[in-house]
Amino acid sequence: MSNNQNLLVVGMSHRTAGVPLLERLALSPGELPDVLTELVGLQYVDEAVVLSTCNRVEIYAAVTAFHGGLADIGGVLAQRAGLAVGDLAPQLYVHYEVDAVRHAFRVAAGLDSMVVGEAQILGQLRDAYGAAGEQGTAGRLLHELLQQALRVGKRVHAETEIDRAGQSVVSAALAYGQGATSPVEGRPALVIGAGAMGALSLATLRRAGAAPLYVTNRGHAKAERLAELHGAEAVPFAELPSLLERVDVVVSATASPEPVLDAPLLAGAVGTAGADRHLLVLDLALPRDVAPEVRELAGVTLVDIELLSESLSTTADAQERAGEEIVAAEVEAFLTWLRGADVAPTVAALRARADEVVEAELRRLAQRCPELGDEARAEVAHSIHRIVQRLLHQPTVRVRQLAAGPGGEAYAQALRELFDLQIPTSEINPAAAGEVHP
Repeated sequence: MSNNQNLLVVGMSHRTAGVPLLERLALSPGELPDVLTELVGLQYVDEAVVLSTCNRVEIYAAVTAFHGGLADIGGVLAQRAGLAVGDLAPQLYVHYEVDAVRHAFRVAAGLDSMVVGEAQILGQLRDAYGAAGEQGTAGRLLHELLQQALRVGKRVHAETEIDRAGQSVVSAALAYGQGATSPVEGRPALVIGAGAMGALSLATLRRAGAAPLYVTNRGHAKAERLAELHGAEAVPFAELPSLLERVDVVVSATASPEPVLDAPLLAGAVGTAGADRHLLVLDLALPRDVAPEVRELAGVTLVDIELLSESLSTTADAQERAGEEIVAAEVEAFLTWLRGADVAPTVAALRARADEVVEAELRRLAQRCPELGDEARAEVAHSIHRIVQRLLHQPTVRVRQLAAGPGGEAYAQALRELFDLQIPTSEINPAAAGEVHP
């Protein structure tokens, strides 16, 4: 990587940690600004993006040193988890440089998801990138990395059938829950939460034939907007206890730091409705929305992220392999561009330096040979410029080719040192200026 910055990803997911630990690390949208500011205030972290979903919490960073950056980020995560860094470390995964690029692209493509190919991760990654942009913690490498990750994710979904069945955490949880109860078609259902996961839940339930549909949220106006989009009824949050008595399926996906549904509340709802009542509850929140004790209630089937992660298979199929091939090609293209991009402003600076030298010599010629007419001076200027450009052509073409290979950043650095070229830091990596890799 260029400009003394390197890409580093540190995080944990359903693959490396249990739900209780993920809950302790999960970030609400309101917490993100402070955590982002804290991260970029650390010694070795220049930029940061934080992705926090129902089954992963990870930090994308541009760092000036691997070990220093890892220690900085690990310290922040350990503090949130209430653990010593050494105790948290075994639950973390770390990806550096090319592995960080590959991981970002795989995440965006849904290849690292609990339900392989699920599409909502793209929106979650876009939101994480947007939050960092608003806070001013994404720039240089991360602007480029996240822009390309989002593009690669879209390409994988467009060119493969990895999401052909509309799979998502919601549909997977619903399928698992129906295996334990009965189909949801024709059964009244409630969604608690009006965020992105709530919207996805309503859409999934509607496709499955659940009816009527209800949605509730602490902010009632947001619930009303969501209800209108999905043919549901918005119910005030204060009416949640009575509403639970009227539905057979509940999907909870809020950002609440504390459980929204506990055992007494659900026991009362099931008991009121009669002895043959059965309630399917899907908890898709992190931290969890449903108290674990609910699992012990008679008449209630609880499917949460922890149970779902244990049940889903991660066996690769043809669509996954096709997605992995696209990611591999895109990673190489990104690295090739990044190596070449580092030398571009250096080559431009070298040509500008050559032009300065030529112009200085032409001014000196005009002073020493005033008898030369305008036509003669123009011909001399043209000849000198042509000679200089021809001399520079082959070396600059060659250095671009060399810079695109492994270790190519060294050629740009050598060129700057040989010709004493002073280039602003922000120009060495075009991503800092918002240039987008095609």
